[in-house]
Amino acid sequence: MRTGNTGHENGTPRVPRQGRADWLRGARIVGVLGVFYRPEGRVGEPEAVEFLLADGQSVLLTCASEGALRVGPGAWPRLPDWCVPSGQWEFAPVTNLPPPPDGGWTVTRTEEHGDERGQVREAAIRCEGGSFVVLGGDSMTIRFTRGHRGAPATA
Repeated sequence: MRTGNTGHENGTPRVPRQGRADWLRGARIVGVLGVFYRPEGRVGEPEAVEFLLADGQSVLLTCASEGALRVGPGAWPRLPDWCVPSGQWEFAPVTNLPPPPDGGWTVTRTEEHGDERGQVREAAIRCEGGSFVVLGGDSMTIRFTRGHRGAPATA
């Protein structure tokens, strides 16, 4: 399984570039896993979220110390480098997200919303059939909505 950040059909990486809102368009999300610190249990929100793509790549969203979202390449199936000691961390499903449909969710567009300082605080990954919304802050929050923006998540 490829874990790098190459192999997009047109040769460009999947990781977002400043000002480029379509960075994930056309990708198929086949899984979403949270990165959890095990001593705290799996209650609450994950420390990070990794989107697994059909082409073997992954995208990692983390929350920086100032609460801004950071988006970068994932290293699935390896944990992020900051998960130290690694034995205290694990990937696990995020319980409030539905399982992917057959073939995964196809991304139609992405959106990033920032604050007055230009820091990204919310990322929306719009897919056929619903949207993932990831919020930064003191902790990370992720939800999936079906249909129109703000609709309640359903399995």
